[in-house]
Formats: sequence, C-alpha cells, structure tokens
Amino acid sequence: MSPGSHPAPEGRTHWRRSLAVAVPALLAAAGLGTAMAGGALAVGLRIQDRPVDFTTSSLYGTQYGAAVVDQEVVRPDGSGATVRVLRMGFADGMLNGLCLSQRQTIAGATYTLMLTLGDDNPGSWEIRTKNTVLDLRNATGVLDMDGIVDLNVNGADVKTVKDASGAYVANPLNSPQHRFGIQARYAKFDRIVGTAQDFQIPGLLTAPKLKLSVKPGTVACPAPPAPTGTPGTP
Repeated sequence: MSPGSHPAPEGRTHWRRSLAVAVPALLAAAGLGTAMAGGALAVGLRIQDRPVDFTTSSLYGTQYGAAVVDQEVVRPDGSGATVRVLRMGFADGMLNGLCLSQRQTIAGATYTLMLTLGDDNPGSWEIRTKNTVLDLRNATGVLDMDGIVDLNVNGADVKTVKDASGAYVANPLNSPQHRFGIQARYAKFDRIVGTAQDFQIPGLLTAPKLKLSVKPGTVACPAPPAPTGTPGTP
C-alpha cells in the first residue's frame, strides 16, 4: 500500500557532546519516558514530527480499522504541508518484535537513531498494546483479515479504538466522509516494512527487551523474519 509518496524529511539536531548524548535524545524523540521494571517497558509510545521507518514480524489485533486521511506535516524549511496517509488502528493488539529507525543530521553528518523491542522469538508476539494507531506513508507486507470484514466502508464510520469505559469511539481515526475505509473483527499483518508519519501506542506497552543504539550513516532496520505459530488472545 502506498498512501503517500513524499520523501521523508530529515530532522536536524545540534551535536555538541559525545555520541552517547544521542541515547537520551532518542528517548525524548520516541516519548518513552523512563519507566522500566522487571525487564519490561510499560509506558506509552508516540513518535511525531518526522517520519520513522519501522519493521515488525507480525502485527495482530482485534477490532482492526483503516481509513485514508490527510496528515499535516512540517517541511525541513518550516513551511506546512499535508500528506495523505492510511491510518490504521487496533483496539487490542500484539506485535511480534518491533524495530524503529530515524535519521538525524548532527554537525553535518548523518546518524541513525534505532530502537528495537522484543525477545527475538518470531513465535511469541511478546509486545502487548492497546488503541494502537499508525499513520502509514507506505508499507509492504501480508494482511489477513477474519471475522466480520467490511471493505470500502465510509472512512468516517470506522470504529476501532475504545474509551476508558470500553465503548467504541465514534470516528476514532478522524477520517472525512467519502474516504476509503476497512473494518474487520481480527487482522494479522505479517512481515511489515514501512514508513509511518505518526506512530501512537497511547495505552500500555509491554515489551520484555529494549535496545537503543546510534549508528553512523543511514542504517535500515533488519528485514523482519516470518512469524511462526499463531498469536494468543490480546
């Protein structure tokens, strides 16, 4: 799927200290906070402002919805623009490993800030999420849907995320009328390689392993392995 084909702008960061300074910079960019306990990360994750490349072996969830929306962006020169994206949401989800990479220009040199989550087991679906929302500029993978599946539903009528009481939120993806939409009771998206304009997991994010790294040059996340087995109940 290729909802937008605009090139991803690179962010610029002033670099005055050693390379190790980029580790807290990545924490700030990803909105991870510092809540770590028992080897698990349990906070919200949100990445905005600049596109982020990502890969995952598998994304599985219940109450899957997707719709085409226009996302406001800021160009490197500070001017505003819009990019058309496919906004995907899950009420309850599971990820089978996750890698995020984002380029930064530091003192004229390009570095890649990389975050990986998961236990490296392609059969575990170890990352549990709630109310996950992805704004995809482009993505490739294998999407399977099951249960009650509606294709070409009006985007404004897609219901996927829930409020604190467990009720479905009306038009949670903020898609306008007369835009393409998809809705399914279950969805499984395997071997995803893509670029997200906005990446939101506002609820609980539980992962057994977190790794932060800074690499010189432009470095892509490793190709995701094919998942094995079947996911459990989110």
